[in-house]
Amino acid sequence: MRIAVEGCAHGELDIIYETIQEIEKVNGKKIDLLICCGDFQATRNLSDLKCMAISDKYKDMRTFYKYYSGEKVAPVLTIFIGGNHEASNYLQELPYGGWVAPNIYYLGYASVITIGGIRIAGLSGIYKSQHWMQGHHEKPPYTENTIRSVYHIRNLEIFRLKQLTGNIDIFLSHDWPSGITKYGNENVLLKEKPFFKNDIKNNVLGSPPSMELLEHHYPSYWFSAHLHCKFAALVNEKGGTRVTKFLALDKCLPKRKFLQVLEIKHNSDLPLKLHYDLEWLTILYLTNHLLSVKSGIHYMPGQYGNTRWVFTPTVEEKAMVLKKFNCDLEIPLNFTQTVKSYNPDCTDVSVVSPQLILNSQTTQFCDTLGIDDPSVLLLLIQNSHEISISFDEDNVLSSTFDGKLASDSFNPTSPLNLSPKSNNEEQESEISSSKDTTNESLNNLSSAVNHDCTGDGDNHFIQIEPNCKKFKRRNYSIYSNTL
Repeated sequence: MRIAVEGCAHGELDIIYETIQEIEKVNGKKIDLLICCGDFQATRNLSDLKCMAISDKYKDMRTFYKYYSGEKVAPVLTIFIGGNHEASNYLQELPYGGWVAPNIYYLGYASVITIGGIRIAGLSGIYKSQHWMQGHHEKPPYTENTIRSVYHIRNLEIFRLKQLTGNIDIFLSHDWPSGITKYGNENVLLKEKPFFKNDIKNNVLGSPPSMELLEHHYPSYWFSAHLHCKFAALVNEKGGTRVTKFLALDKCLPKRKFLQVLEIKHNSDLPLKLHYDLEWLTILYLTNHLLSVKSGIHYMPGQYGNTRWVFTPTVEEKAMVLKKFNCDLEIPLNFTQTVKSYNPDCTDVSVVSPQLILNSQTTQFCDTLGIDDPSVLLLLIQNSHEISISFDEDNVLSSTFDGKLASDSFNPTSPLNLSPKSNNEEQESEISSSKDTTNESLNNLSSAVNHDCTGDGDNHFIQIEPNCKKFKRRNYSIYSNTL
């Protein structure tokens, strides 16, 4: 598989795709996948520009809106992570990943997917210690503070990524893993970027959590951007055999090293389509109760507590999640527009104030997996003054909403419509083996469990119905009105 890796895209999709097409003409070989390492700038309209933490002089629509509107279609399958220059309101609609435009897929806060048998993990945002242990509490319209903190990584995503086992072929982060420069040619780097010297000396260049992940997994490749220069390094596992090839790339500008093409062996028997990673899906399901949308300090479980703290899935747990997806992990092509696209010919330049919007892709994903949509939780807090709360005899908290907030049908453009969850999970009584899947390993997983896995103590998700909301008492603090 031929993969093109881009540093900071900064919204220049036309230039990036034209560059790829020129490379294909010169080499006579098709590029199968484009990976972008953040600062993608998926701005759909002028309202999205207000959600970017950049100076006004840099707020330019660039070219993404053409791919969002359908005026153009990405000529190569594209995946990307978020950086620190993003339309955060749009990316917040897709916390677990999703299509931002046809053929362009965002990995979410953190995610793991596969294509052609190649396993790709990604972590969006940059590291800032002051927001590291907070929940995902930000929502549009952002304040002067939250417009920046919204793209700062949280301990939940790192905790989840550490639960992964097996080989990771490619890992993506926007900022560099801390200390990575000592594994490459620092002298050459400092000739190009002399102002890095003090940060390197004081060991404050880069992200400590990213280096923790690198040294935990040692993926075959690690790609980053953010610092607007090209830098390569080779990280060998201490006392082991694993090696990570690190490469950072520049931003998309003339005469800059912003694109690299590499070939990676893949399973030629598999189609080059995006698939969910089963282990990652199961980790999301098992750790759903750890999700917080509060701004206070939020700790992850540890070995000295009295609750489960290792969430690496068992065979039975993966089989249960596989059943939820009917043994089909191909990511659906379910892109939908949630706002109007920018029209350069329109004379009306009024800008709508950005609001928190539910995206049907996230709703479908959360319904299928049985986990919470952070945006729904934020809306519950936002409108908690209209909620009547009581506990029923089953120790489940019932919240009846004013009719203005409930809807029998999903309207993705309205920030106040809450989508009903499917009741399929409650109707399942057992998990049986799949007879139709062509993948023998999936068959083995499907048949590993023969009991009801949807009613156990690990199932923590809001049941959203048109006029009644229910969620477990143990998670009530997540939805309380006190931040």
